[in-house]
Amino acid sequence: MIKDNKNSLRAIILTGLFAAIIYIGIWVLRIPIPALVGRPFIHFGNTLTAVAILFLGLRNGMLAGIIGLGGFDILNGYAATSWLTMLEVVVVAFVITGMLKAFNYQDTKKNIIIIAVVTGITKIFTTYCVSLVEALMAGSFLKAALIASFVSLPATVVNSISTAILTPILYFFVKKVYTSLRKNPNKSY
Repeated sequence: MIKDNKNSLRAIILTGLFAAIIYIGIWVLRIPIPALVGRPFIHFGNTLTAVAILFLGLRNGMLAGIIGLGGFDILNGYAATSWLTMLEVVVVAFVITGMLKAFNYQDTKKNIIIIAVVTGITKIFTTYCVSLVEALMAGSFLKAALIASFVSLPATVVNSISTAILTPILYFFVKKVYTSLRKNPNKSY
């Protein structure tokens, strides 16, 4: 996690950069999956949001995720349920931050892998809840909504597996690049 003040210019710029990367990570690569509820697709937005939260901390990482994922939803035909996506980011941000706190903010490989796996599992749960709310909003009965939401989980499971695998890889890559740039600010890349 960066040690800058969360209101510093550097932290604000990194928050905006992560928000843009999250948006682009969804926009560039999304593979639609047929489902009974909603229009799910495979993408890297969840992974990038998890990395943003790990790297920027609770507030700024959560803001980057809300802006990136929520912004994508608003601008790409999911505006009616974008609030649910943003709520998912809040839940994931608190889970990640709570786990980091439980690990005394030690970002060892083992801890980050555990956090990534729990984040993936959390996304399965939150997405199931979102699908349930979407089905109920569309007028389904509760029993039908529960079943349809469960049957609509394949894209979420794939996204969660990719989150569990890619989050540690990307987090340590971003951390290494950031540390390198901070040590050699005048070095040309």
